[in-house]
Amino acid sequence: MNGNRKRTCVVGSGPNGLGAAIVLAQGGLQVEVFEAEAIPGGGVRTMELTLPGFRHDFGSAVYPLAAGSPFFSSLPLRDHGLEWIHSPAPLAHPLDDGTAVVLERDLAEARIALEADGNTWRNLMEPFVARWAEFAPELLRPVVGVPRHPVLMAHFGLNALLSAKIIAGKFKSERTRALFAGMAAHSFLRLDESLSGAFGLIMAISAHAVGWPIARGGAQSLTDALCRHLTSLGGAVKTSSRIDNVDQLNSYELILCDVGPGQLLKIAGTRLSNGYKRKLAGFRRGPGIFKVDFALNAPVPWQSKECSRAATVHLGGSFEEIAASESAIRNGQHSEKPFVLFVQPSLFDPSRAPAGSHTAWAYCHVPNGSTVNMLDPIEDQIERFAPGFRDCVLARRTFSPADLESMDANLVGGDISGGDMEISQLLFRPTWRGYATSDPHLYICSSSTPPGGGVHGMCGYHAAKLALKRMG
Repeated sequence: MNGNRKRTCVVGSGPNGLGAAIVLAQGGLQVEVFEAEAIPGGGVRTMELTLPGFRHDFGSAVYPLAAGSPFFSSLPLRDHGLEWIHSPAPLAHPLDDGTAVVLERDLAEARIALEADGNTWRNLMEPFVARWAEFAPELLRPVVGVPRHPVLMAHFGLNALLSAKIIAGKFKSERTRALFAGMAAHSFLRLDESLSGAFGLIMAISAHAVGWPIARGGAQSLTDALCRHLTSLGGAVKTSSRIDNVDQLNSYELILCDVGPGQLLKIAGTRLSNGYKRKLAGFRRGPGIFKVDFALNAPVPWQSKECSRAATVHLGGSFEEIAASESAIRNGQHSEKPFVLFVQPSLFDPSRAPAGSHTAWAYCHVPNGSTVNMLDPIEDQIERFAPGFRDCVLARRTFSPADLESMDANLVGGDISGGDMEISQLLFRPTWRGYATSDPHLYICSSSTPPGGGVHGMCGYHAAKLALKRMG
């Protein structure tokens, strides 16, 4: 490395941390990334969590916003081994009558499949699907500031502030309302809360615009590609290098932290103003998840064969049932019939398991820090739509919120969203300063900053761009 280049570092190697590091390296700075765990990636890792030869994604597994990220799309990640795999349909949502409503990737096909609601669905999604290249950068940036495409974003805003319940009311069929409920539930909000509808729209728009792909070989392939590209730019990732205090990093001129507000307080409290520390301390974490990884001896025996066309399956029944589940979580309770997100990657990527075997993972939402074992309710929901599922299980491994946090310090209380997604906190996260802190040499670039949760790298991208601008 050129010794004259300014030395900068990033704490944390999640997609936002690696994204920030790449932007700094592109800006001509010398960059080192410090990762506490032995494997880089944070929530974007792949490991043998059950049996030898069964490769499971520790956290995220399906990547619409990574595939559609304006920043990631600008990088030569395919040259570094990243390959997206698209299942024939992005999403299936089984129902109690033994059928499933399927979200087709092609919007024209979706219009036909959704029958009486097809035109309404198309009218909601088409303006943004057709202009994804303009829409995505607007969506994945801080809300403050004048949008580059104000008419497009004003159009989106007409529905984005609505609840999922109001938007679902536009559909005639209970099947379509159930499909939309599952996508809106990714928000971790009650389905009658403002902005819950926006999440449903974004999930649907991205499905039609870029799909909901998985990475061949597992989530680790995305992390590895980002690491290799950073290395090609002269950067370095140092694993098993936990930073307990940013004073360990005094030799660096600039520090970006891919950590949550609570972690930032712990490692940088002495560098921050009292007012800023109070703001960080008031940051609200979102609900957590309870996750299960499965090693299977056969494909999942879905009652509806349509479910085998999709890598992602939403298990929750009707709109009303999913709404009740999410409402319980927001009230600090546990649902007896939780909404379950289920992913079956090995149907489309045989590298995930030994020949003839399969992997799957599932999670449900729980109150932050929950200690309740949700294995039986999760498996009951799977069995409801796939009778005989338990007979296919060779091994399983459960992860409580505490287990998840022990493997990734950013997942505080099992929160995978980087903080509560309620409207006031989504607009200004973690404080009105956004990426900047009260220390001009220290920035935060995790999913607790705009635009929030999801694997897209845009929090790191925007934080690093701001840091470079202020460095002059």
